[in-house]
Formats: sequence, structure tokens, C-alpha cells
Amino acid sequence: MFDGIREDIHNIFANDPAARSIPEVIFCYPGLHAVWSHRVAHFFWQHRQRFLARYISHVSRFLTGIEIHPGAKIGRRFFIDHGSGVVIGETAEVGDDVLMYQGSGLVGTSTRKEKRHPTIGNNVVIGTGAVVMGAITVGDGARIGAGSVVNKPVPPGATVVGIPGRIVEDSHKTTADLEHGKLPDPVAAAIRIVLAEQGALRERLARIEIIGGITVPSDIFSEKIREIVREFNDGEGI
Repeated sequence: MFDGIREDIHNIFANDPAARSIPEVIFCYPGLHAVWSHRVAHFFWQHRQRFLARYISHVSRFLTGIEIHPGAKIGRRFFIDHGSGVVIGETAEVGDDVLMYQGSGLVGTSTRKEKRHPTIGNNVVIGTGAVVMGAITVGDGARIGAGSVVNKPVPPGATVVGIPGRIVEDSHKTTADLEHGKLPDPVAAAIRIVLAEQGALRERLARIEIIGGITVPSDIFSEKIREIVREFNDGEGI
């Protein structure tokens, strides 16, 4: 038991650069408190002391703002960063070295008493506000982008963003870094392609007008398009 406590504390130092001392981690990290409370609640759940398990879970939710059902199976070195609003359902299974950010959830989509929550592999990162739904599997090393809603299986090493979640990268690399904000933006990429195609068409049309000697009115959209392009380029540095 004490080895697990020591491992959890060292895991926070490894994942959170804001951690400065062991007393600070022990007394000021609600994500750690939620995990420790869950282990106690899960013990009683496995020994069929269901009311006591649920009560411990309920008190932990009141104190930490994190709801982990005592029936959920949680692996080693599980880290909940800024954990307010995190929800993990009864039949969820979480592997080792998983990182979840605030507002994320592993939720069910069925009212039947069956496996209805996700299974999360090892070294998975689930970004802020992301929701993984149903009895699906998220493979080892996958990354779920902030605000995504995932309702289909995710292969190992994949990066998923959007609503509904779409795979935008498949690196097959196991990583659990904190750079979950540096994810591809498929909507912005699509807009850039449309703007590039429109620019090419405008140039072709202009050449045809010159060759044909066609007089055209002044273009009122060129400056607006340039402003949009500048906004996209500036936004990449935010």
C-alpha cells in the first residue's frame, strides 16, 4: 500500500511542473485525494460492501469535485490534473499511466446492467472537457483532444479531435505528455484548403478576363479574404 502511495506522489512530480514539495502534493492535490479515496471505496465494492463503497465515493466527490464510481477499475500512476468535473463510470477500466484533465469523463450510453463504459489503455491522455462514451476501447498511447466527444474505438497511438471525434493523426507512439493543446485542427485545415483553392480560381479567372478584354467591377472581397488569412496565420501563434 505504501509503495503505491509513494508511486502516486512521484507520478505527480513527474507530470506536473507546479508541484514543489511532498506536503503540497499530499494536502493540495484533489486529484490525488480522489484516487486514494477510490482505492478504499473499490476495496469495499469488491468485498460487496456496496453502501459503504458508495458513501466513501460520495464524500470524495463532495470534497474533490471528482466522481469515480467505486466499481471502476483504475490502473497504476493514474493522474487527474486540475480534476474538477471529472466523471468515471461504474464499468470503466483505466490502464496505467493515464492522464485526465478537468471536465473530462468516461461515461456510459446504456441503461442495462452490462459493460457500458469505456476501456482506456496505457499511456492515454484525455484532454480538458473531452468525453469518451460507451463500451469502446481507447488504445495504448492515444490522445483525446480537448472538448472532443468520442463514441467509436480509438486505435493505439491515434490522436482524436472534434465532435464527433475524428482520427487526425496515427503515430503509434506511446506518449503521455502535457502538450495536449498542440493538436491538429481539421476545421482550420479545411478552411485553409478552401481559401487556397478560391485564390487559385480567382487568379485563373483574372487571366481569362484580361485575355478576353472583359471589364469587371472592383473586387470588394479581396481585402476581406486577406484579413481572414491574416487572422488564421496570427492564431497559430496564440
